[in-house]
Amino acid sequence: MTRTSDSVPLTGISRRTFCKGAAVLGIWGGLASFGLAGCAPHSRAEELADSAPWKAGTYTAEVTGHNAPYTMTVTFSDDAITAIDTSANQESLGVGADALKALQQQAIDNQTINIDAVTGATLSSLSLQTGLEDCAKQAQAFEVLSEAPVPEKPAVEEVYDADVCVVGGGGSGLAAAIAAVQAGASVIVLEKCGITGGSTNVSEGALNAVDPERQEPQGIEDSIPTFYETTMKGGHNTNNPELVHFLTDNALDSVHWLESLGVEFKDEIGSATGSLGQRSHYPATPSGNTYIRSFQQFIDDNADAIMLLNDMQAKELILDDAGAVVGVKALYDGEQEVTVNCGAVVIATGGFGGNVEYRQKVNTGVWKEVVLDDSIGCTNIKPCAQGEGMVLAENAGAELICLSDIQLHPCGTPGTGLMEDIRTSGRNRIFVNTDGKRFVNEGAERDVLCKNIFAQPDGTYWIVVNTLRYPDPDEPDANGATINNMLALGHIVAGDTVEALAGEMGVDAANLQASIDAYNAVVEGGTDEFGFVADNTADAAMTEGPWYACRKVPTVHHTMGGIRVNVESEACNADGEPIPGLYAAGECTGGIHGENRLGGNAIADCMTFGRNAGTNAAKYALA
Repeated sequence: MTRTSDSVPLTGISRRTFCKGAAVLGIWGGLASFGLAGCAPHSRAEELADSAPWKAGTYTAEVTGHNAPYTMTVTFSDDAITAIDTSANQESLGVGADALKALQQQAIDNQTINIDAVTGATLSSLSLQTGLEDCAKQAQAFEVLSEAPVPEKPAVEEVYDADVCVVGGGGSGLAAAIAAVQAGASVIVLEKCGITGGSTNVSEGALNAVDPERQEPQGIEDSIPTFYETTMKGGHNTNNPELVHFLTDNALDSVHWLESLGVEFKDEIGSATGSLGQRSHYPATPSGNTYIRSFQQFIDDNADAIMLLNDMQAKELILDDAGAVVGVKALYDGEQEVTVNCGAVVIATGGFGGNVEYRQKVNTGVWKEVVLDDSIGCTNIKPCAQGEGMVLAENAGAELICLSDIQLHPCGTPGTGLMEDIRTSGRNRIFVNTDGKRFVNEGAERDVLCKNIFAQPDGTYWIVVNTLRYPDPDEPDANGATINNMLALGHIVAGDTVEALAGEMGVDAANLQASIDAYNAVVEGGTDEFGFVADNTADAAMTEGPWYACRKVPTVHHTMGGIRVNVESEACNADGEPIPGLYAAGECTGGIHGENRLGGNAIADCMTFGRNAGTNAAKYALA
């Protein structure tokens, strides 16, 4: 495809521009894209020399992070902070954990306890500041350190030039950016948060693909037509068939592409919650942050072609006289106006699950009977799931479709809606209500699971597992958590016997045992009243303790509606005509998943259509 306008200056990105922009990725915003190196330390030696000596030593503080309380230590000499240790934290990889690393380095480099929160990791940031203040008081250094100014954020350019600008630094955005670089384009990525990776960071990372090389040794029978049919079935046959075919036909290529970037997958194929099949690929290291780490390494290795700028809120798409998209206007740190001139733009800003007002406004579909207000949590990082990218595209002429198709997930933590602790993915687990009774086919679609949960007392339930899922209480699971950690935090209950577990849960022991027996009967070849079928090679009878249980509630997880796209990932208007120079990928698009997304199809979507959008945007810009 050729560009409709030659008015866009595509001079590439100068080395000066890249070096200056890279500073944004240092101790302030990038969170690992450039190794958290940051700028040179700012010395306050002259100011500190006149102050009274501090009480040198190492001090501890008990603080509360986003996920859990933890103990941090701060070491002082008689006039400086020399070390900060937050390694005991339980914060999410790529989010709170990376924010702590960045901010503690900032505190040491600038000799201050006055640090700004990282957007997207506010509570983690505040926990560090609280601990710093506590330890500074113990070391009699608080008065001096509290007077230190908040470090200035690195400077950025007012104007950047590139072939492709990607709006959104999550899974689909970074996939698009890397694919565009591989197609020969220079790329700038604008990410509004101080973290890189978006909600992909907090996903389990399940990626559905038909993969005979891995599936056949496990005895799994599968095919691309089956994958297509189950995806359409899961979406209540309201999906766009052309987009579904592209997804199911190309998902395995996404697996291989990720492997080429350094991602390692487990050999064993699993089943994400509501996957309707055994084709979920899981990273060998914890969670979806695995993908982001590999993407960040690519950015490091290709700094002459790609730049990622954090704390950049895209505000408007720039159109030429013919209506083609030729750039982006943004705000850096909410204040400085920045313009990116480019040949094509990819919108990859995620969904709108964190936008409570908007999701209530459009909730007229599958969950119209449920008020999706603040009483229903959200699994996504809220600042990353506000839906602004959809507004950008709509203002440029794109149509928004399927907005009422909002998905709830059964794995929410009561009070927050985050997916934590014992997850619902995989097999060898049962769902029981507060009476200890099973009430649903645990292998059903997510909307079926959640509708049945809402019908239970208090709209909640327990997920029950045993030693099959956790043979070693100190061995981290796929998300990096251990049973003993969960127990120490009070997030789960345990018992050596079913009767003991029932006592901890406060449910009837006879009911719980009957529920386990009924599940085991199906695994051993029987049937049950809920239609559960033991069709997974991982299915096994749950018989031995220890036993563990975790309370769960439905939570907003995925918004299937968004920007209308075609199979080239071009954003389209209401007549199906592409907006020249505008592409979109990931959760901000609509039509792929219908009314209900299958578990494991989100990462497949992000990677498959992200690659597609980036490649085609590069071809368009370079034509």
